[in-house]
Amino acid sequence: MDFSTDAPPAGQPGAIRARLPYLRLTLTACAVLAVVAVPLAALLRGPTSAAGAAAGVGLVVASYLISGLSVAWADALNPRLLMPVGLGTYGIKIVILGVGMSAVAATGWSGLPDMGVAIIVAVVVWTGAHLTWALRAPLPYTQPRGD
Repeated sequence: MDFSTDAPPAGQPGAIRARLPYLRLTLTACAVLAVVAVPLAALLRGPTSAAGAAAGVGLVVASYLISGLSVAWADALNPRLLMPVGLGTYGIKIVILGVGMSAVAATGWSGLPDMGVAIIVAVVVWTGAHLTWALRAPLPYTQPRGD
């Protein structure tokens, strides 16, 4: 794995991609979860449960991707934008997710409990993978000036 800390400065080509090195591990972990969870849900509870599991994992992946990409974009454009873009993205996402989940719940869809479980498990998997990446990434180091 490449843990390069030589990210291009804000405004340079490749600046956004350089700020997202953790995505390979987190997306792989969630893909493995989906490969296991969807067939397992189909086997144990049927196709509606499989759809719920797939939707839950997909929702978490989409949510975290939106957050990661928006924060990386803000940092690559101007690091002063990190806080407003991050908080704005979070606020908009929570409202959209709340309204969307309320609409799904109002339909009485039988895959909703499976979707809820998949969301919880996918959040744990993504967070665990991200934490694993962070703990393995080298810490940036600057050489102290000689006095």
